[in-house]
Amino acid sequence: MSLNQAQWNQQSLCGRWTVEDVVAHLTAAASVGALRWLVSVLGTRFDFDLHNDRRLAEYRGATPDETLDRFRRVITSRTSAPGPTVAWLGEVVVHAQDIRRPLGLSYIPAVETLTEVARFYARRDFTVPSRSTIKGLRVEATDGPFSTGDGPLVSGTTLALTMAMAGRRVYCDDLTGPGAATMRERCTT
Repeated sequence: MSLNQAQWNQQSLCGRWTVEDVVAHLTAAASVGALRWLVSVLGTRFDFDLHNDRRLAEYRGATPDETLDRFRRVITSRTSAPGPTVAWLGEVVVHAQDIRRPLGLSYIPAVETLTEVARFYARRDFTVPSRSTIKGLRVEATDGPFSTGDGPLVSGTTLALTMAMAGRRVYCDDLTGPGAATMRERCTT
Protein backbone atom coordinates (compact mmCIF):
# COMPACT_ATOMS: atom_id res chain seq x y z
CA MET A 1 0.00 0.00 0.00
CA SER A 2 1.25 3.44 -0.85
CA LEU A 3 -0.44 6.62 0.27
CA ASN A 4 -0.12 10.01 -1.33
CA GLN A 5 0.88 13.11 0.61
CA ALA A 6 -2.72 14.35 0.87
CA GLN A 7 -3.80 11.09 2.54
CA TRP A 8 -0.88 11.22 4.97
CA ASN A 9 -1.73 14.81 5.87
CA GLN A 10 -5.32 13.96 6.82
CA GLN A 11 -6.16 14.71 10.41
CA SER A 12 -6.05 11.59 12.53
CA LEU A 13 -8.59 10.96 15.27
CA CYS A 14 -6.13 11.74 18.05
CA GLY A 15 -6.10 15.51 17.93
CA ARG A 16 -3.21 17.50 16.57
CA TRP A 17 -1.49 14.65 14.74
CA THR A 18 -1.82 13.72 11.09
CA VAL A 19 -2.14 10.13 9.92
CA GLU A 20 1.60 10.12 9.15
CA ASP A 21 2.36 11.34 12.68
CA VAL A 22 0.39 8.44 14.17
CA VAL A 23 2.28 5.95 12.01
CA ALA A 24 5.57 7.49 13.18
CA HIS A 25 4.33 7.36 16.79
CA LEU A 26 3.59 3.65 16.50
CA THR A 27 7.02 3.11 14.94
CA ALA A 28 8.65 4.93 17.84
CA ALA A 29 6.64 2.93 20.38
CA ALA A 30 7.91 -0.31 18.84
CA SER A 31 11.51 0.96 18.64
CA VAL A 32 12.18 2.71 21.94
CA GLY A 33 12.76 0.35 24.84
CA ALA A 34 12.24 1.06 28.53
CA LEU A 35 15.65 2.60 29.27
CA ARG A 36 15.69 4.82 26.19
CA TRP A 37 12.09 5.88 26.89
CA LEU A 38 12.99 6.84 30.47
CA VAL A 39 16.02 8.85 29.32
CA SER A 40 13.84 10.64 26.77
CA VAL A 41 11.12 11.43 29.29
CA LEU A 42 13.68 12.67 31.83
CA GLY A 43 15.26 14.77 29.08
CA THR A 44 11.94 16.53 28.57
CA ARG A 45 11.31 16.89 32.33
CA PHE A 46 8.20 14.71 32.00
CA ASP A 47 6.74 16.87 29.22
CA PHE A 48 5.11 13.99 27.32
CA ASP A 49 4.04 16.21 24.43
CA LEU A 50 7.65 17.27 23.89
CA HIS A 51 8.82 13.66 24.31
CA ASN A 52 6.31 12.52 21.66
CA ASP A 53 7.23 15.40 19.32
CA ARG A 54 10.90 14.43 19.50
CA ARG A 55 10.16 10.78 18.81
CA LEU A 56 7.87 11.74 15.91
CA ALA A 57 10.65 13.81 14.37
CA GLU A 58 13.02 10.88 14.80
CA TYR A 59 10.75 8.24 13.25
CA ARG A 60 8.90 10.22 10.58
CA GLY A 61 10.50 9.67 7.19
CA ALA A 62 11.43 12.27 4.60
CA THR A 63 8.50 10.99 2.53
CA PRO A 64 5.26 9.17 3.37
CA ASP A 65 6.65 6.00 1.78
CA GLU A 66 9.74 6.18 4.00
CA THR A 67 7.54 6.60 7.10
CA LEU A 68 5.51 3.57 6.05
CA ASP A 69 8.69 1.54 5.34
CA ARG A 70 10.01 2.37 8.83
CA PHE A 71 6.71 1.20 10.31
CA ARG A 72 6.76 -2.03 8.33
CA ARG A 73 10.22 -2.84 9.70
CA VAL A 74 8.94 -2.84 13.31
CA ILE A 75 5.65 -4.67 12.86
CA THR A 76 6.95 -7.77 14.66
CA SER A 77 8.89 -5.83 17.30
CA ARG A 78 8.46 -6.80 20.94
CA THR A 79 10.05 -3.57 22.17
CA SER A 80 7.98 -1.18 24.28
CA ALA A 81 8.13 1.46 26.96
CA PRO A 82 7.54 0.31 30.55
CA GLY A 83 3.99 -0.51 31.53
CA PRO A 84 1.41 -3.25 31.31
CA THR A 85 1.24 -5.18 28.04
CA VAL A 86 -2.46 -4.44 27.68
CA ALA A 87 -1.66 -0.71 27.69
CA TRP A 88 0.52 -1.15 24.61
CA LEU A 89 -2.12 -3.36 23.04
CA GLY A 90 -4.48 -0.43 23.58
CA GLU A 91 -2.01 1.89 21.86
CA VAL A 92 -2.00 -0.36 18.81
CA VAL A 93 -5.79 -0.85 18.74
CA VAL A 94 -6.64 2.82 19.25
CA HIS A 95 -3.96 4.30 16.99
CA ALA A 96 -4.75 1.80 14.24
CA GLN A 97 -8.29 3.19 14.24
CA ASP A 98 -6.88 6.75 14.37
CA ILE A 99 -5.24 5.91 11.04
CA ARG A 100 -7.87 3.69 9.45
CA ARG A 101 -11.03 5.72 9.96
CA PRO A 102 -9.82 8.96 8.29
CA LEU A 103 -8.50 6.91 5.36
CA GLY A 104 -11.75 4.96 5.00
CA LEU A 105 -10.08 1.63 5.83
CA SER A 106 -12.58 -0.49 7.71
CA TYR A 107 -11.29 -3.10 10.14
CA ILE A 108 -12.64 -4.31 13.45
CA PRO A 109 -10.18 -6.11 15.74
CA ALA A 110 -11.27 -9.33 17.43
CA VAL A 111 -13.84 -8.70 20.14
CA GLU A 112 -11.62 -10.65 22.60
CA THR A 113 -8.79 -8.16 21.99
CA LEU A 114 -11.09 -5.17 22.28
CA THR A 115 -12.63 -6.56 25.48
CA GLU A 116 -9.22 -6.78 27.17
CA VAL A 117 -8.42 -3.18 26.22
CA ALA A 118 -11.88 -1.96 27.28
CA ARG A 119 -11.52 -3.68 30.68
CA PHE A 120 -8.10 -2.07 31.17
CA TYR A 121 -9.42 1.37 30.20
CA ALA A 122 -12.40 0.97 32.55
CA ARG A 123 -10.12 0.15 35.51
CA ARG A 124 -7.75 3.11 35.32
CA ASP A 125 -6.75 6.37 33.75
CA PHE A 126 -3.42 5.47 32.15
CA THR A 127 -2.46 7.52 29.11
CA VAL A 128 -6.06 8.69 28.63
CA PRO A 129 -8.78 9.57 31.17
CA SER A 130 -10.75 6.46 30.25
CA ARG A 131 -11.94 5.54 33.73
CA SER A 132 -12.98 9.13 34.42
CA THR A 133 -14.90 9.21 31.14
CA ILE A 134 -17.21 6.39 32.26
CA LYS A 135 -17.45 7.19 35.98
CA GLY A 136 -21.05 6.89 37.19
CA LEU A 137 -22.21 5.22 33.98
CA ARG A 138 -23.24 1.66 33.14
CA VAL A 139 -21.27 0.73 30.01
CA GLU A 140 -22.28 -2.38 28.04
CA ALA A 141 -21.05 -3.81 24.75
CA THR A 142 -23.67 -4.95 22.26
CA ASP A 143 -21.32 -7.40 20.54
CA GLY A 144 -19.37 -9.00 23.38
CA PRO A 145 -19.07 -9.60 27.11
CA PHE A 146 -17.74 -6.19 28.19
CA SER A 147 -19.84 -4.41 30.80
CA THR A 148 -18.96 -2.30 33.79
CA GLY A 149 -20.22 0.35 36.17
CA ASP A 150 -23.51 1.59 37.55
CA GLY A 151 -25.69 4.46 36.47
CA PRO A 152 -27.28 5.57 33.21
CA LEU A 153 -26.67 3.03 30.45
CA VAL A 154 -24.28 3.60 27.56
CA SER A 155 -24.21 0.84 24.97
CA GLY A 156 -22.47 0.23 21.70
CA THR A 157 -19.96 -2.06 20.07
CA THR A 158 -16.84 -2.91 22.03
CA LEU A 159 -14.83 -0.94 19.46
CA ALA A 160 -17.00 2.17 19.83
CA LEU A 161 -16.87 1.99 23.65
CA THR A 162 -13.10 1.46 23.67
CA MET A 163 -12.46 4.33 21.27
CA ALA A 164 -14.80 6.66 23.18
CA MET A 165 -13.03 5.79 26.45
CA ALA A 166 -9.79 6.66 24.63
CA GLY A 167 -11.21 10.11 23.93
CA ARG A 168 -12.21 9.64 20.29
CA ARG A 169 -15.38 11.72 20.23
CA VAL A 170 -16.46 10.60 16.74
CA TYR A 171 -17.14 7.13 18.15
CA CYS A 172 -19.65 8.61 20.61
CA ASP A 173 -21.97 8.93 17.61
CA ASP A 174 -22.14 5.12 17.65
CA LEU A 175 -23.28 4.93 21.29
CA THR A 176 -26.84 4.81 22.59
CA GLY A 177 -28.64 4.93 25.89
CA PRO A 178 -29.48 7.52 28.53
CA GLY A 179 -25.81 7.95 29.50
CA ALA A 180 -24.49 8.46 25.96
CA ALA A 181 -24.80 12.26 26.10
CA THR A 182 -22.85 12.37 29.37
CA MET A 183 -20.11 10.21 27.92
CA ARG A 184 -19.94 12.39 24.83
CA GLU A 185 -19.55 15.52 27.00
CA ARG A 186 -16.64 13.87 28.84
CA CYS A 187 -15.01 12.50 25.73
CA THR A 188 -12.03 14.60 24.72
CA THR A 189 -9.41 14.06 22.07
